[in-house]
Amino acid sequence: MIFRERTPICIVLYGVYLVFEGLSFRAASRALEFFTRRSHVSIWRWVQALPPLERLFLARRVRCFLVDETMVKVRGVEGWVWVAYEPYQRRFLELWFSWLRSSMTAEAFLRQLIKRYGRHPVYTDGASWCPEACRSLGLEHRLLNDEHRSLIERAIQAVKDRTEAFDDNHPCRRSGCNLNHVKNWLRLFNLHQQSEY
Repeated sequence: MIFRERTPICIVLYGVYLVFEGLSFRAASRALEFFTRRSHVSIWRWVQALPPLERLFLARRVRCFLVDETMVKVRGVEGWVWVAYEPYQRRFLELWFSWLRSSMTAEAFLRQLIKRYGRHPVYTDGASWCPEACRSLGLEHRLLNDEHRSLIERAIQAVKDRTEAFDDNHPCRRSGCNLNHVKNWLRLFNLHQQSEY
């Protein structure tokens, strides 16, 4: 008699995450061998069975964006983590890593937010690059009040601490590293912060 072994949901989600990160179904199958042995066809079926990620993770309505950036030091190199936070649902909307802090970077970050969540007011701490980016995109820009400032500062401090701790515990050993492992870590951190997950 043959018994089917059910795959735990955390492994299913991780397999789907690997596919959406750009791995082929076969490469994702090889990556999962450490946990469990599944074929590439099984992973393809998982992707087909799950609802679209937009519906799964973006089910609740977004009212505004709290946007801020913080400098992180990874392998002795300074980079910037951009954070978009939704204060009413208390969840991260987007985490983005860049080498620069400019109005063009802020505009690219806000474009991603608009594409994913639609047009909403943007609250920032008043740094010059964000109002310029909002003006360029036709978004309403507002300054953070004390309550929103407290929320975004706590959220951004958590991201900064965990990102630097990740780099301390899992440093990249390749020469000429382009810090893709940090970008992937931020994507995974954002995925784990979703209450649906």
